[in-house]
Amino acid sequence: MPPTINTINPTQGPTTGGTTVTLTGTGMTGATAVRFGSTNATSFTVNSATQITAVSPPRAAGAAAVTVIHPTGNSNSVTFTYVVAQVPTVTGVSPANGPTAGGTSVVLTGTGFTGATAVTFAGVPATSFLVNSATQITAVTPPGIPGAAEVRVTTPGGTSAPDAFFFYAAPPTLQSGDPVQGPAAGGTVVTLTGTNLLNTSAVLFGSANAASFTVVSATQVTATAPPGTGSVPITVVTPGGTSNALSFTYVAPPTLTALVPSSGPTSAGTVVTLTGSNLATASAVTFGGSLAPFTVVSDTKVTAVAPAGVPGPVTVTVTTAGGTSPGLPYTRTAAPGI
Repeated sequence: MPPTINTINPTQGPTTGGTTVTLTGTGMTGATAVRFGSTNATSFTVNSATQITAVSPPRAAGAAAVTVIHPTGNSNSVTFTYVVAQVPTVTGVSPANGPTAGGTSVVLTGTGFTGATAVTFAGVPATSFLVNSATQITAVTPPGIPGAAEVRVTTPGGTSAPDAFFFYAAPPTLQSGDPVQGPAAGGTVVTLTGTNLLNTSAVLFGSANAASFTVVSATQVTATAPPGTGSVPITVVTPGGTSNALSFTYVAPPTLTALVPSSGPTSAGTVVTLTGSNLATASAVTFGGSLAPFTVVSDTKVTAVAPAGVPGPVTVTVTTAGGTSPGLPYTRTAAPGI
């Protein structure tokens, strides 16, 4: 039974020949030739009973019937169109930037890409490329150095002019973050310092995006922490890749359960023991809004020296990296008169 051809890919190529086409169908085993019109393919390989690859011979512009020659008879024909080779042009590169490590999949747009034999970035061959059509190529960038790289396409018609560029970005690095902890509710503004931060596209706290961020300069970004728990890595994402990680710790909000004693004189000096939870990072103790000297004893205990004040109740609070606790009442009592 003669072979059959179901598809040919690609369906066109330059008049200079040299296009490798793949024919799929049936009964290919034993094929003795592949013809483009009346001209044998420059070469061909029977890959299997259902596939042959053949290299197109030179031919005038126009349609050519491609057939497989076989001892049992010739196959049906499929059309391959010869086009006049032209010097390619590259008019678009998307995305236009990526890391120096390479590996960015870039779509090139332009003209005359049929039969492309090479794509280069600053003279370095693309890791791989695929000619999608006469006006589009998908290429994977090779490693490069920071800066602009000429993107050029070579076809049988020549090499494109150095009119298109891909910008290699150096990877970002983080050196410090301040502060390194904040409340579980989020909202802490963290200042990140490092290098190559100018084109930051995201700041991540673990896997969560920062509530917001501002690029201050190439060496500084400020980011607002989203809600979270525990210790998470902060990373910055730029066209150059993802930075190293800095640790940020979410602190649970403090609570107060008791004040001992819960009352005292209007004069300063009463030592009050505050008990509660999440008190280890205490940064302030207030009695009715007035700051009091304090000592952190443990995560559940703080001692504070009550400041002087007028008679009556005041609210005592503790502020930590996790926020400010709900208040407990402390009552000042006036000394008895004589």
